[in-house]
Amino acid sequence: MRHLFRFLPVLLLLACRGGKGTVSTPVVEQPTAQRPAWVGARPVADGYYIGIGMANKNRPDVLETAKKNALNDLASEISVKVEGNSLLYTLDRKNQFDESFTSSIRTSSNEQLEGFELVESWEDPNEYWTYYRLSKAEHARIKAEKKAGAIRNALDLHARSKQSIGAGDLRTAFDQELRALVAMKDHWGENDAVELDGRQVQLVNELYAELQALTSNVRLSVLPERCELDFGNGFKRELLINATYANGKGGRDLVQLPLFISYPGTGGKVTEMRNTDTEGRARTAVQRVDPSAEKLEVLVRFHLDELVGREMDRTLVNALVNGLTVPEVHVPIDMRMPRVLMRAKETNLGVPVTDAGVALVVREELTSKGFRFVERESDADLLLELNAHTRQGGESQGFHTAFVDVSYTFRDRRTQEMVFQGGKQGVKGVQLTYEKAGLESFKKAIPDIRKDLVPGIMNAFN
Repeated sequence: MRHLFRFLPVLLLLACRGGKGTVSTPVVEQPTAQRPAWVGARPVADGYYIGIGMANKNRPDVLETAKKNALNDLASEISVKVEGNSLLYTLDRKNQFDESFTSSIRTSSNEQLEGFELVESWEDPNEYWTYYRLSKAEHARIKAEKKAGAIRNALDLHARSKQSIGAGDLRTAFDQELRALVAMKDHWGENDAVELDGRQVQLVNELYAELQALTSNVRLSVLPERCELDFGNGFKRELLINATYANGKGGRDLVQLPLFISYPGTGGKVTEMRNTDTEGRARTAVQRVDPSAEKLEVLVRFHLDELVGREMDRTLVNALVNGLTVPEVHVPIDMRMPRVLMRAKETNLGVPVTDAGVALVVREELTSKGFRFVERESDADLLLELNAHTRQGGESQGFHTAFVDVSYTFRDRRTQEMVFQGGKQGVKGVQLTYEKAGLESFKKAIPDIRKDLVPGIMNAFN
């Protein structure tokens, strides 16, 4: 009996179904909310900017995406007229901004929009739509308020820049003038007439002109005007650089002005940074110069990039500073290479060699770099002792090996002190005879001697 009660519910269910067709409960679909008119046709609302945005529901950030699209749509309705006397118009004509960057400046981004309001949203199983609007009057009020604040900020920075340059601090003056210009970025294409120093001016254009004046009025001078390097001064010369600001009222020394200095060195291009001191001066030592460089000169340039704060938008700033005048000075380098008396002893397995040795190569290499060879010791600055000798290394299966040992020493003729020494030891040559193997070892040693000789001598002087 207990088993019967346990199965009773099942039996009753089967009995109810007996003699009848299977009954299925139909799925009732929920009615979709009626599609609003603004989804299908853009609404017209006088006195408002309209923004409509849609996002598919298959993305996780559907609400944020719909809002972003709506605000982008709203922003596109706000027309921006670029005034012909504005900075943006001028820079655009000079192609200092690329098309995409100019467009981003002309159109306010949705992060800059304020005062907008959500009118309505609608969704179906696949899409989410949102409708925003912004009062034109409210937008104009907010924009005017922001512009007034930007003008106050820019004028304050401009006044402080004037004070800084008056004290000879161009680094701070440039930074303040640049920040004043950036503070007005959202209004570069507008009419921004203000009274400044008793004059009616377009503020942004005036700030840009001041930025140009700050760099173009920098004056750099270098003493001596030609950098002479010779054996007597050890091919090393100190240059004195002076930086002043000339604004028609006499020069003023520029303190902590960053300078970029470069010249050709024996190990590649030499570059260094210097800042002027409290008297507007900086010193640099020119040394280890490559005498074979195509352009023998020292370049001294006002290093403008060092005046730009690292946190500033580089794309924006570069568009501004690329058109500025950057003062620089070119100082010619006059190199007078030493006179050399060479004494060479070269043998191949004990037999003297002439043109087959390294002495001829050494002479050619030094001559090509400006060294002058003399015959009398009294005419020489340097005495060069060159020794190169080969020795047998052994024979195997018909092939003979020889090694060459090369050494050279440069001495100061007046003091007899050693200036530089070098060479190559155990350079191997393999040929069918010992004599040919010796000559081969000379050939193998030549490339390294060419590469090391002149740089080694020039570096030894410093």
